[in-house]
Amino acid sequence: MDRFLVAGLGNIGAEYSNTRHNMGFMVLDAWAKASNIVFQSGRYGSTAEISYKGRKFTLLKPSTYMNLSGKAVRYWMNELGLPLENLIVISDDLNLPFGTIRMRKNGSAGGHNGLTNITEMLGSQEYARIRVGIGNDFCRGGQIDFVLGELGEDEMKQMPEICDRVITGIKTFATAGPDRAMNTVNARPKKISTADTPQDSKTPSPDKQ
Repeated sequence: MDRFLVAGLGNIGAEYSNTRHNMGFMVLDAWAKASNIVFQSGRYGSTAEISYKGRKFTLLKPSTYMNLSGKAVRYWMNELGLPLENLIVISDDLNLPFGTIRMRKNGSAGGHNGLTNITEMLGSQEYARIRVGIGNDFCRGGQIDFVLGELGEDEMKQMPEICDRVITGIKTFATAGPDRAMNTVNARPKKISTADTPQDSKTPSPDKQ
């Protein structure tokens, strides 16, 4: 059975659970919930196992905090005995509009501290990554507060669809190859207009802030 390590990047702790920097954690949590499995605490992170069409996925949420993500990824790659082509990393990306997803077979870290550390610890950037756009709606000098800030109400409503697209991309990567997965994931999703929403469903939701 082919095995893959899927590392979702983020920071541990309840105070970070819905922050933009935790996109990787949120995707893996959604996948685990949909599969009725729970994460188990282990060395350098929490892991869960999912099987799909003859493939096995080890989901990893590093407990090393973002800037030392590579320590956890390298440990689990060695523990599982996997080649680089069986690693997929999920991260947030300031350079993409919110909800935009980009999968690549390799590439630079693009200024992302988690990816930078993974590349340094693995000694290579030849691993697949899925970047989830969080936008860059912040003033000069406000980057840290923005990425560590919580998603807005409208953004949270979009998360189930975003997570589904990423998970579909990972499954396609493992079963049909990276090129097919990139064609699927990187395609622009159909925009849902408010005009498509039935009038009787437009009930104002309470302000959660």
